[in-house]
Amino acid sequence: MSRLTNIFLVGPMGVGKTTLAHHLAEMLNLTFVDSDHEIEKHTSVTIPWIFEYEGEAGFRKREQAMIAELTALDNIILSTGGGVVLSASNRQLLQSRGYVIYLHASVDRLLERTARSHHRPLLETSNRREKLEMLFKERHPLYVQVADVTIETGQHSVRQVVKAVLEHLQKLDRHENITS
Repeated sequence: MSRLTNIFLVGPMGVGKTTLAHHLAEMLNLTFVDSDHEIEKHTSVTIPWIFEYEGEAGFRKREQAMIAELTALDNIILSTGGGVVLSASNRQLLQSRGYVIYLHASVDRLLERTARSHHRPLLETSNRREKLEMLFKERHPLYVQVADVTIETGQHSVRQVVKAVLEHLQKLDRHENITS
């Protein structure tokens, strides 16, 4: 079985994982799954509620269980939460059960994209830039470590990023068919 039967998108909040996953799932005839949405569906509460009442540690525990469940599925494109890479277990599952794409954007771009968002508990702070910079510094090496490829989303439109991902996957598929 090819790891290309499952594609997992990682990257910081606001980079466009969910939007891109929707488009890619449709174009690749894969099932779209969003780990944060699945956590909310299974708990019947919002992510901010979980953060408020269980803290980040409680959320990460739920996230780890959900990643174990979702990465066991076949033929999916999974949009993950920004902090999914903090867990070594999550990183191992993502790497071993699918093809991992790190969607990258600058802190300036992420700040623009999250400016009006009120559904991101980690950004409920007086200095969003400082928080995004801290998260980027902490998580960027982990995204790079887990990823099979990094795709820049910064100044590109959704259509351009989807095209870049599809072109990359087509090259991989051709290479895999040649070497099989």
